[in-house]
Amino acid sequence: MPLVEVTYATTVPADLLRELSLVLPHLVSLAVECPEEPYDGDLQPGDVDLRFRPYGPFDRGGLPVVIEIRSKWFATRAADRQARVDGLHAAVAAATGLDDFGVYLSLPVAAWSDGD
Repeated sequence: MPLVEVTYATTVPADLLRELSLVLPHLVSLAVECPEEPYDGDLQPGDVDLRFRPYGPFDRGGLPVVIEIRSKWFATRAADRQARVDGLHAAVAAATGLDDFGVYLSLPVAAWSDGD
């Protein structure tokens, strides 16, 4: 399950943020799919955890939108991580028209449990 955090400047229109909230779960799932965690195109609740937060008064950065993805490390996922993040950047731009943003993909060694 990828964890996705979108930080944004107050100048980013709400309609654009809404569009991101609709397209990111699918686009991120495509970007991080791998044999160990295949993506069948049928997102279920909890498959992607998506959070939005505005930049605070003391936050600093050069981009109006930064999309940070954390997804469990697998060798097959890590082997081509730059191509994955470049492809995700292009897909987000094509889907939303957003052009001034960054995407950060982190693949930590991690474990997940939701009690099931």
